[in-house]
Amino acid sequence: MRFQLTARTGHPDFLDLPWDEPLSAWEHDRLVAMPMGIHRHVVRTVRYDGRLYHLKELPRRYAEREWRFLRHLTVEGVPCVRVVGVVSRRDTPEGERLDAVLITEHLEFSVPYRLLFLRQEHRTLRDPMLDALVHLLVRLHINGFLWGDCSLSNTLFRRDAGALSAYVVDTETGELHDELTRGQRQMDVDLAIEKCAGELLDLQASGVLSPNVDPIELGEELQERYDGLWAELTTDEVFGADERYRMHDRLRRINDLGYDVDELELVQDEPGVTRMKLKTCVLEPGRYSRILRERTGLEAQDNQARRLLNDMHNFGAWLQQEQGGSLPDSVIAHRWLERSFEPTVATVPDELRGRREPAEIFHEVLEHWYRLSTEEGADLDLFDAAQHYVDHVLRRLPEERVVTAAEDEDDDLVGYLPDALADTGKLRAVELGEEPPQDR
Repeated sequence: MRFQLTARTGHPDFLDLPWDEPLSAWEHDRLVAMPMGIHRHVVRTVRYDGRLYHLKELPRRYAEREWRFLRHLTVEGVPCVRVVGVVSRRDTPEGERLDAVLITEHLEFSVPYRLLFLRQEHRTLRDPMLDALVHLLVRLHINGFLWGDCSLSNTLFRRDAGALSAYVVDTETGELHDELTRGQRQMDVDLAIEKCAGELLDLQASGVLSPNVDPIELGEELQERYDGLWAELTTDEVFGADERYRMHDRLRRINDLGYDVDELELVQDEPGVTRMKLKTCVLEPGRYSRILRERTGLEAQDNQARRLLNDMHNFGAWLQQEQGGSLPDSVIAHRWLERSFEPTVATVPDELRGRREPAEIFHEVLEHWYRLSTEEGADLDLFDAAQHYVDHVLRRLPEERVVTAAEDEDDDLVGYLPDALADTGKLRAVELGEEPPQDR
């Protein structure tokens, strides 16, 4: 058996797999059935000691191209699957050359778009999914990357404190430039609208998506949101000499969108008129994630991190009042971890840990605590609310660390939503143990 493996360290060597056979012919104990989107190539999944890896068979030049692109996007902080290796120069026992195989690590707690629509009513997905796709496209374009294949099938979604985060899966058709032209960016957006509309029409044809949904209307809204976000992050703005507050307001809005401005250029084209220029290459998302990581060591997505930091600030205000004096941020963060975050997450038994990420669990517990406290008209104990959440919500939610192929065809999952996303009718049905209404 002949083949060449280029791989990153920290992963298996994959030497026990039958590389001298096409992926479609594999029969191996390590193979795992997983739900997949629509792919033009054969994709298989293997398991090594609890870790899953996806193998995609494609011509060598495209495999090596995707290997380079995914590594570049990872370095630039763009959400994408983590590439592990490329297997090339594969030959059959008869000496026939086989296509190469790209190896990527499974993104835990990620859900394909079809499964999301099976589990949730489309009205709760509309805005989060549009926003996630728009932010992903903008982040790619800011880094000079033309995707060329933006679609729901080529995107994975992870829950992010009531919102969704989108991750790039396939990049074989991409192009990397120093800077994208307006025409290149528009071409990418047009392709995204066309492909996403087609996939939504497919969901309608299969009965998963309500026929009342207009995919064309959603496409037009994707364009509007993209244009708005791109303009906010990159458009030059002119200020008067006495309008410095507007500069601060612009930077605050950019921060609220989850981006940082490490540097900016102020240009005076004429006396008393200042123009603020933002260079797209210095805009970096993930501000709240970095702050949370620096203070606590926790890894979380940006919305999750912002929610956790807000709770940490509230906890710090209470703690300083109790202590009768100010405390350093590091002390507040340590005590918040020790007395709030870790005990809350610890209420989840081991068999339920795969339903949600720790940061998402904490966010949903806070939402549950808020709703219960509002109903009672008084603050409930956070740990009591956490236990109530585990017993009445989390136990009813499906596994998301790793989703199985069988779930992709299971309509019984529809309606079992966390408090932050469920509408009143569905939430009441879940709590009473009734069949949730089927109104996708």
